[in-house]
Amino acid sequence: MSNRHRPHQVTSERRDPSRSLLALPGPKTGRLPRFTLTAAVLALMTVALGGPALAADPAPDGRWVAAWHASPTPGGTFNAQECPSDVGLTGQTVRNIVRLSAGGSSVRVRISNAGGAEPLKVGAASVALSKDGAAATAGTTHALRFAGQPSIVIAAGGEAISDPVALKVQPLQTLAVNIHLPAKTGPATQHYFAAQDSFLAAGNQTGAGADKQFTQKISCWMFLSGVDVKAAPNVVGTLIALGDSITDGYLSTKNNNQRYPDFLAERLASRKGPTLSVVNAGIIGNELLTVRPQLQFGYPVPARLARDVLTQPGARAVILLAGINDIGDRSAKATDLIPVYQQIIQAARAAGLKIYGGTLVPFAGSTGTYKGDYGTAKGEQERLKLNTWIRTSGAFDGVIDFDKALRDPANPSRLLPAYDADKLHPNDAGYKAMADAVNLDAIVDAAVKTTSP
Repeated sequence: MSNRHRPHQVTSERRDPSRSLLALPGPKTGRLPRFTLTAAVLALMTVALGGPALAADPAPDGRWVAAWHASPTPGGTFNAQECPSDVGLTGQTVRNIVRLSAGGSSVRVRISNAGGAEPLKVGAASVALSKDGAAATAGTTHALRFAGQPSIVIAAGGEAISDPVALKVQPLQTLAVNIHLPAKTGPATQHYFAAQDSFLAAGNQTGAGADKQFTQKISCWMFLSGVDVKAAPNVVGTLIALGDSITDGYLSTKNNNQRYPDFLAERLASRKGPTLSVVNAGIIGNELLTVRPQLQFGYPVPARLARDVLTQPGARAVILLAGINDIGDRSAKATDLIPVYQQIIQAARAAGLKIYGGTLVPFAGSTGTYKGDYGTAKGEQERLKLNTWIRTSGAFDGVIDFDKALRDPANPSRLLPAYDADKLHPNDAGYKAMADAVNLDAIVDAAVKTTSP
């Protein structure tokens, strides 16, 4: 295709982020699954309200942005000792350890029952600066309230946002968010792969600063879906990284914040002038088309788009990197996946977001571990077709060439050995290379142009 039809590359060079948008095809006819209809209704509500449901506050003292997010999924586990989300909690407190991408003067917390089939009773909750392990920094614990009340019942499938608390936090600072569950929860809404230790204690320990009460270490985040901050005025909005295990940071070093969105957060936090917060909306095993039997893999991207992207506080842009599990697990064809991409692009644009497409990374050699069409000749053919469309269609506001950033020049169907964790997932160096491939100047400039004065 001629250059005038190509999207600007959000990779090594800074380009003009503005360009005409191509018309996208309408949805296919036929009955949609219930979860897809729900996402569509929420997206329409978002547009009707004139932007993301929790739109940026244009006040000169700063705006609310999402500073941390973990896409919630129903309770399910591969290892109940490490993550008891399949049975849930009873009379316990979970201390979730999270790192913020942006700082601010106040924080508020989002507690989720998105995966629950019954109302969830939250007896108490609090937030504190994290020290080491399960310990909280003395004197920083703040009780959370919900419309002025210390407890709340959250509807099945719902979410509760706490009242703001005045707590000064810095970019890249770690928080301890405590949630007391006084009654039996049933299977726990969670984010299964955290690459971060969190902790459990018996009873209500939301006011505890020391770590001695938190005797059980867990590998998942439970009931916590987000932390928002009232950020400085130079933080113009939120960038959402949307995808599967490669966005989720699978096989990155635990407790070290080595996911590619973490490296993006570090780059954004060091910028002078306008910048963005960044949150991670990746889920291991996630797909574009299919609800997989393992509940911890979550619902497909279109079904969770409204919750995980369109209504994120301050949402301004999204990086989409998805489809490799559809190809590997379901032998999906590029021609099946492209219409899904187009509908996601359409929904993002309708909500006022810029959307950037990431090319799928090499995966040759991974079929021995993951079976199916992961890394097979057939799977590679579909990966290449999809990447060609992402690069040349002009459908996105920009392209991030993760494939080019990670592939072995001597064998482009494989990850460069220096970046390879298991033939499918990058290692820490690979995740950093992914973040370095993103032209943040172009993304921030485009976000500034779409932010309310």
